[in-house]
Amino acid sequence: MSGSNTPLEGPDLTKGVAFADLADGAMLLGHAAGEAVLLARRGEAVFAIGAVCTHYGGPLNEGLLVGETVRCPWHHACFSLHTGAPLRPPALDPVDCFAVERIGETLFVREKLKSAAKPVLSAPDLPESVVIVGGGAAGNAAAEMLRREGFGGKITMLSADVTRPVDRPNLSKGFLSGAADAASNPLLPAAFYAEHAIELRLDSRVKAIDVAGRTVEMEDGKRHPYGALLLATGADPIRLDLPGADLPHVHYLRSQMDGEALAAAAATAKKAVVIGASFIGLEVAASLRTRGVAVAVVAPEAVPMEKVLGKEVGTFIRGVHEKRGVTFHLGTTAVSIDAHHVTLKNGETLEADLVVIGVGVRPAIELAKAAGLAIDRGVTVDEFLRTSAPGIWAAGDIARWPDPLSVQAIRVEHWVVAERLGQAAARNILGARERFEAVPFFWTEQYDLAIAYIGHAESFDEVRIDGALATDATVTYSLGGKRLAVAEFHRDLAGLKAERAFEEVMDAP
Repeated sequence: MSGSNTPLEGPDLTKGVAFADLADGAMLLGHAAGEAVLLARRGEAVFAIGAVCTHYGGPLNEGLLVGETVRCPWHHACFSLHTGAPLRPPALDPVDCFAVERIGETLFVREKLKSAAKPVLSAPDLPESVVIVGGGAAGNAAAEMLRREGFGGKITMLSADVTRPVDRPNLSKGFLSGAADAASNPLLPAAFYAEHAIELRLDSRVKAIDVAGRTVEMEDGKRHPYGALLLATGADPIRLDLPGADLPHVHYLRSQMDGEALAAAAATAKKAVVIGASFIGLEVAASLRTRGVAVAVVAPEAVPMEKVLGKEVGTFIRGVHEKRGVTFHLGTTAVSIDAHHVTLKNGETLEADLVVIGVGVRPAIELAKAAGLAIDRGVTVDEFLRTSAPGIWAAGDIARWPDPLSVQAIRVEHWVVAERLGQAAARNILGARERFEAVPFFWTEQYDLAIAYIGHAESFDEVRIDGALATDATVTYSLGGKRLAVAEFHRDLAGLKAERAFEEVMDAP
């Protein structure tokens, strides 16, 4: 995405701007040859790149310069000012780069630069082949990174999904609300995998891992040898064992097929019950209300999201939904479902022609456990994402890694984290020895409420709110006086600065 569909703002950079008008460390939004262009200065060096993030079209001029990179304010993608390369997910495509010429004290943006030639790795210790088990965020990002880094060996992705890797966060947001169509959801074009010689095998389930023999066995009996193996099996929705949970109008949401089935049902539904007040449950509730479906949310907790965001924030989020007509039935659970109703433990009966269950997920660690890998509420990995078995790495929702910020091993079930884990694992498979030190990040969108969460606080004893949650605010979560996480309400740049502040804490001696 070059920004050609973005309204052009600022000066025509082909006609020149004064060097003195661009302060060191500053950015200027302009345009050149009909495309939005970002001009950025670092010392005497000036860079010109496409001004629109290739993930969801975020405005890079409203982001943050860090060294010779720029970070997107929306979902924290990061791009090189030198090459336009996407250095951090969720962006997987580069932005364009333009030549900059300085004549006297005037800067001119010239022609678009050609992409640099891709590297070709050649080292005796590289694996001959890499097998990736999983077709989600981590596995897809790893395969792309292996080729981007110049790996020329065989890459096989074994995915249990029937569709190629998709933008899973959008399933409960824009896709379910009707703002985005199915064609926009795949992460990469179908041709990408063939063009980069990535063997993507869909609807393929791995039965077992032979650690000693370095092979994986499929359910159909076929075997795939590997030089290196990446486990990125993700997580599975927790399924409720109650009468009626298998009826056709009861849905879970994890895959593209799940999303399409739920969106089709939502198109004609009148009354929905969402079981679970997790982020995905509340996003589903918001998307269904956008479609005009009446929604009731059922959850055992007294305050939605209190464990993650605290009582005051959870109460506020409940109010956001109630103002749009959602009813909450908290402190209780569903005990049965029939064709037209959901019956609750407290005796209430709710009408429903659509039921969505979103009560959390479990890491899919059965393969790793059966193979004898070290397990601790996930697959245990070291700082390089290596498992306890030689030649095997793990990434995504299953990986529990040593987090330098919280100084403990953590496992995080968030999209951007999974992609960053996958990329780091890929580089380490190729010998990089790169410690995984990315600050966890996720975002949620419910109606016009946008929250970015930076860091990771499994528990906290202090919540400090700066600002007004209804307009814009920063919420800080601390434990024992140590700041562990920040939630930003409509403060995009503040979210990037919080991320950078956490990085500086980790970098401190």
